[in-house]
Amino acid sequence: MSVTVRVPAKVNVQLAVGAARPDGFHDLANVFLAVGLYDEVTVTPADELRVTCEGPDAAQVPLDRSNLAARAAIALAGRRGLEPAVHIHIAKDIPVAGGMAGGSADGAGALLACDTLWGTGASREELLEICAELGSDVPFSLVGGAALGVGRGERLTALETGGTFHWVFAMASRGLSTPAVFREFDRLAEGRDVPEPVACADLLEALAKGDPEALAAAVSNDLQPAALSLFPELADTLAAGRGAGALAALVSGSGPTTAFLTRDAESAQKVAQALAASGTCRTVRTAAGPVAGATVV
Repeated sequence: MSVTVRVPAKVNVQLAVGAARPDGFHDLANVFLAVGLYDEVTVTPADELRVTCEGPDAAQVPLDRSNLAARAAIALAGRRGLEPAVHIHIAKDIPVAGGMAGGSADGAGALLACDTLWGTGASREELLEICAELGSDVPFSLVGGAALGVGRGERLTALETGGTFHWVFAMASRGLSTPAVFREFDRLAEGRDVPEPVACADLLEALAKGDPEALAAAVSNDLQPAALSLFPELADTLAAGRGAGALAALVSGSGPTTAFLTRDAESAQKVAQALAASGTCRTVRTAAGPVAGATVV
């Protein structure tokens, strides 16, 4: 028997970042939107824990116990007194090291798949608790839809959305390390007061109304200056998307994937074609959201 879970990518429509805390993390006001790019995680009983991966950039995915999918299996097994003896296979379609929570998605997918395979009967609350232990973005990968994440981003409140939002994502020629982007944020913030992160009321209203123009006027990412400092060429990609008619252009999370909000599906195709022809990015994808979180298929 095997269990397969499909789990989506995310885009941050707002990422407000507070000053570094004593533990090295940052308080966030992180408005997540799950979008229709998916990884599929399949778990099968095995003699011992092992991880395999296929798909774009699969060679960049760690296959040892540092992989979030492996860590999820170990965490759940440890709580139930089980051996994490499963083969975890990841079919990747979410960009690797792209700021779209691909690794977090795999962790959430493996957790739900192992819970289903082993019949552990874990509550939603327990699964979310394990997700929060694994990483800041993992709980949202389990939940999906739209949500506000506070704390490190792991404490979630579901948000109302009044429609579907259409996006174009441009993948960069190389990755960016999330810890390195946060370190650069701290360096750029030296000597100035960093305000407490709060969700933007106009942005939440735009989501609730399903209004792409209003959402475009409110999107923001406090990590974008740090990502551009480490990867200046991303500015060319952002400019190409704006020039092609995107309503808004921003770095997705810690980058380096750039995200472009468009008016509708037809506009998304036009922006995608222009970005693909611009020579400023490696590949281009379109996706819409919100979509459901981790789901057994």
